[in-house]
Amino acid sequence: MLLSLVVHTYSLRYWFPATIMLGTAPAYMLSWGTWRLLSTVLPARLYHKLDDRLYSMYQSMVLFFFENYTGVEIIIYGDIPKNKENVIYVSNHQCTADWIIADMLAIRQSALGHVRYVLKDGLKWLPLYGWYFSQHGGAYVKRSAKFSELAMKKKLFTQSQSGVPMYLVIFPEGTRYNPELKNVIADSQAFATKEGLAVLKHTLTPRMKASHIALEAMGGHLDAVYDVTVAYEGTLEVSGQRKPAPSMPEFLCKECPRVHIHFDRVDIKEIPPEPLFFRRWLHERFEIKDRFVMAVDWIGFGYAAAIAFGGFMGYKRKGSVMSLMAGLVFGWLSAYGAYNVSYDPKDIKVSLLTSGVLSLVMGMRYKKSGKLMPAGIMAGLSLLMVFRLLLLLVV
Repeated sequence: MLLSLVVHTYSLRYWFPATIMLGTAPAYMLSWGTWRLLSTVLPARLYHKLDDRLYSMYQSMVLFFFENYTGVEIIIYGDIPKNKENVIYVSNHQCTADWIIADMLAIRQSALGHVRYVLKDGLKWLPLYGWYFSQHGGAYVKRSAKFSELAMKKKLFTQSQSGVPMYLVIFPEGTRYNPELKNVIADSQAFATKEGLAVLKHTLTPRMKASHIALEAMGGHLDAVYDVTVAYEGTLEVSGQRKPAPSMPEFLCKECPRVHIHFDRVDIKEIPPEPLFFRRWLHERFEIKDRFVMAVDWIGFGYAAAIAFGGFMGYKRKGSVMSLMAGLVFGWLSAYGAYNVSYDPKDIKVSLLTSGVLSLVMGMRYKKSGKLMPAGIMAGLSLLMVFRLLLLLVV
């Protein structure tokens, strides 16, 4: 009985917001459809102005559930411009929640209504949303030889000529990175090898076609490219292995405590327009993503922060300069070790040496003083860190 209640309560975490979001969709579509009919004789710019406002209202409700309701902590590395800009948003792709992350950033610039997507062709058959996304300014594309450059270029060019605000979201990988789909990853790496590009381990090799056409078609209408890298906390296991990013239901069920977002604005003038150089530029951006996504050893960095904080508290309470210096030095060494582990889970030398020395020193101090804070706590944390690092080495 109790187990059944727990399972039911857990499912409500997802069904409650899902019911509201889907339940309000028909009313939203009716409002939009009415405006679409009335605006057929009006300039396209006027249609998009109210359409963007309607879209912003609906997506604000969606964001309430995905950010406030879930209580997820959004950690952004880099500075998001305060002013609205016409941009191409380029990001790695791991799950359906990636679409929501784009909204989370756009709303911080009051540009939520301007978000438009480049979507794979099959999504146009989605009930209600499929046709609407195209009307909102998005573009559907097919893969490989079936890709219609002319159709995408014509649509984006027409909108840019009309002065339509643009926050165009593109996932150049073309499909989601899922560590369980070994064949997809292998094919992506084989393609990179064939093209003479660096082989990526934690993202797929980006395809340049859609991004380059968008850049070419919108030209002077664009201000920048937003290069965004998303890492979902909790996808890295203790063994160093990566597991799939959370799905939308899992996200709504509060299974993702934090989302780490690396944001980099690249001025449009800095991006090479020639196809060959653009491909190299895009791939280099994904090499950076490859190191950030998987990579981040959150446990190691958290341990480093705890050491530095402990040193600071020792200085604040007792005026101990030695505690402050030790906290900063060992905190920095631990952070450097976490950076190494992030890039290579087997590179544990610095982290192991730092945590080993701390476990020994703080253990002796605890034995002598018998005080749990801070000696006992730090000795325990350091010893656990040693065991974790050794586990990374043997797995």
